[in-house]
Amino acid sequence: MCGRKTLTRDIQSIIDEMAIEEWKDSDIYQPRYNIAPTQYSPVIVDKMGRHAKLMKWGLIPNWSTDESIGSKLINARSETLLEKPSFQHLVPTRRCIVITDGYFEWKKTSDRSIPYYIRHPENKLLPMAGLWDIWKNSSGENIFTYTVITTTPASELSQIHHRMPVILKPDEINLWLKVHNIAIPDAMGLLKPYDAPLTFYEVSRMVNSPKNNRPECILPIENSDNLLLF
Repeated sequence: MCGRKTLTRDIQSIIDEMAIEEWKDSDIYQPRYNIAPTQYSPVIVDKMGRHAKLMKWGLIPNWSTDESIGSKLINARSETLLEKPSFQHLVPTRRCIVITDGYFEWKKTSDRSIPYYIRHPENKLLPMAGLWDIWKNSSGENIFTYTVITTTPASELSQIHHRMPVILKPDEINLWLKVHNIAIPDAMGLLKPYDAPLTFYEVSRMVNSPKNNRPECILPIENSDNLLLF
C-alpha cells in the first residue's frame, strides 16, 4: 500500500520536472517530509495541459454522504479498479498524477513494524498514478480528493510489503493523464510494478506519527544499509 509519502522539493523544480503549465494554489505549497492521509498535497490533472492543484488525500466519491469514507479510500488496487463503485466511473474521466519524491512503507516482523523510505536513486520525482473526484460538503463547498493506485511490488520491495504504488515513467505520464485520447485498456496497461531502480533504507520511527514533519524523517538510521533496487 502507500500510507505515507513525501514531497520535499522546491516548487520551481517540481514545475520544471513535471512540465506543469498552471498551478493556481502554488502560493500555499510547502515541502513536506511526512504526508499522511486526509492532508493536502499537489496532484496533476489534464486540462489542455498539465494543471496542478492541492487535493485532499483519501477519495470521497461524489455520490457519498459520508466524508469519513475518504480515510478508507487512500489507495485503490489496480486489479479491481473497474469493478469497485468508488473508482470504476473515474478511470475513463478523472485520472491524475500524484506528485511525490518518495514514500514510506513498514516491514512487519514478529515483534514490530520497521519503517523504510523509498525514493529515486537520483532524487528525482516519483509520479504516482491516481484517481480524483469532487465532493460537495454540507456547506456547498467543493472538496477535491484523490486516491493512489497500487499494484504488486517490484521483486526486491516484496521483502518490505506486498503492495506498492504505481509509479509512472516520464513517457507514461501523458498516456495516463490524457483521458480523452487513450483507450481504457491502454491506460490500465500502465498499472504495473515499477521496473526501474529505486533506493530504500530504514528510517527513524519518528515517521510513525504524522505530527513529525521534518527532514530527519527521511534520513537513514545508523547501521542501516542503503539498498539499490533493480
